[in-house]
Amino acid sequence: MSRIKIKNFGPIREGFLENEGWMDVKKVTVLIGDQGTGKSTVAKLISIFSWLEKTLFKKFVSVEQLNIQVFKSLCKQQELEEYFSENSFLGYEGDAFKFECDVTKNKFKGEACHIECSRYILPKIQYVSAARNLLTILYSIPSQSDFIEKQGAFINRDTIPFMVKDLSNEYWKALAELAKNGFPLPVKDTSVYHKDHCTFIRTKGKVIPMSSASSGIQSITPLLLVSHFLSEEVKTQLLDKVRKISDREKNQIVQDFTREDAALAEKFIQLYNFGKGILTKAEDRDLLSEKLKKYIPSSFMNIVEEPEQNLFPNSQQKVINSLIEYNNSAKGNKLIISTHSPYILSSLNNSILAEEVFEKTGKSIDAYGKDKRVAFADVSAYQLDDGRIYDIKDYETNLINAEAIDSCSDVINSDFDQLLDLMPDNEA
Repeated sequence: MSRIKIKNFGPIREGFLENEGWMDVKKVTVLIGDQGTGKSTVAKLISIFSWLEKTLFKKFVSVEQLNIQVFKSLCKQQELEEYFSENSFLGYEGDAFKFECDVTKNKFKGEACHIECSRYILPKIQYVSAARNLLTILYSIPSQSDFIEKQGAFINRDTIPFMVKDLSNEYWKALAELAKNGFPLPVKDTSVYHKDHCTFIRTKGKVIPMSSASSGIQSITPLLLVSHFLSEEVKTQLLDKVRKISDREKNQIVQDFTREDAALAEKFIQLYNFGKGILTKAEDRDLLSEKLKKYIPSSFMNIVEEPEQNLFPNSQQKVINSLIEYNNSAKGNKLIISTHSPYILSSLNNSILAEEVFEKTGKSIDAYGKDKRVAFADVSAYQLDDGRIYDIKDYETNLINAEAIDSCSDVINSDFDQLLDLMPDNEA
């Protein structure tokens, strides 16, 4: 489990009011709050710190190379550079490394967590931005898709937000892998297809270009395709993934293995060039599999902004159930969600309750089978409001606090009652 501490950064001032300011980042972490309260800020900082931990673990950079300017440049990529103030403090503790950014002291510190490092599972980190609808439009236009496939997704498009650029690369791969024969969406009789550099949907017997699809379909298509694709990718055996790594990663592995054992490096080169069939000895396969855990992701951190975006409540429930299913597919996976929707959180509460019921009775219902349940202990839930962050888990009911889920309904119902009271008695 990881944890993060945020004070005096953008809209977040006092930060979390318990546990000395440390927020737990668990198997499932949920962030709610009004617009501009800092939900995306928390999610982006988790992404930045997790990426930095991963990069240090792979030894692409060293702790000695880190300073506050390097960290600020990482935050700038995710449009957080203006959020620093003269007394900002950020902290992060993971299984492999921990970090501290203290602007008052002009200091950034990183160090290895030697005791916990053995628990660290290298993650594939994906930030699914609320601006994901942009991708579905671009990938439904043949000329644009042609450019993307030939030149690399959005490489020369400085106007495209960084978070969408990163998502676009995985979306293209997911389309090519999953949608060539149709990928079912949680909308009745609807599937997405990608053929001849063009994306379209089949719905109720009709074929519709993605650019003409509803905003809800345009939102969930990249979300579910990428989430499904990456959750499956990290489960693939390490030896099967070697031939897909980048040249930079390959060269780094060769250098590291050569320093340790020239024979090991040679076996890796053979594996990279010819596939695992070249390794005839089980001990060679086992040794390389163990060594490669340091370089190739075996878990998936899925950071999702507003999974409910433009969706009818019934579809929201299906989306969160799918995301939980993907999250449960591999050890070490994490799902971080920012949301405004009471339906998303109510569905999550059902998953929590389903796990408790199953633990006590061994029974469940079809909608909440093994892959769609989550233990209360594996969930963190926070509400952001006026610069502060509150824990909204109810430790008596073992659910997320119902008032935090939909406190707005109380206000709406109260207003309705007051309006009824103003009606003449004979018309009320």
